[in-house]
Amino acid sequence: MRYTAGMELRVSCSALSRDAREIREEVFVREQGFCREFDETDAQAAHLVLYADGEPAAVCRVYFSEGWHIGRLAVRKKFRGGGLGRELLRAAEAEIKRRGGKACSLCAQTRARGFYESCGYRFSCEAEADEGVPHVRMEKRLG
Repeated sequence: MRYTAGMELRVSCSALSRDAREIREEVFVREQGFCREFDETDAQAAHLVLYADGEPAAVCRVYFSEGWHIGRLAVRKKFRGGGLGRELLRAAEAEIKRRGGKACSLCAQTRARGFYESCGYRFSCEAEADEGVPHVRMEKRLG
């Protein structure tokens, strides 16, 4: 199922919205078992929430720290497989470009590496495991 009609993107530059928090809690805490989901980066990041037919469906954050980064990309289970992750990633890249960025990086769970490679990201190096879950650092030049 592809979602195109009925999609809306909201960007919060000042605070982690309730919808963004709820998606991350659902996916990373309850579904995947992470304990330390929220951190100091949330205070400086822009948070993007993608809505499908008015319902919060996916989230990620964009921030600058020695380069531009995309992080905490999560799609609620019932919306997976519909292309929302790819759409949200494109929106995050567009937000970085709008802010003057020419490249970005992310730390992906190793099991999601193929998804990011299909979106044009290249493996950079192994990253520190997050709560025991292996991650890889990936990078992309933005055109």
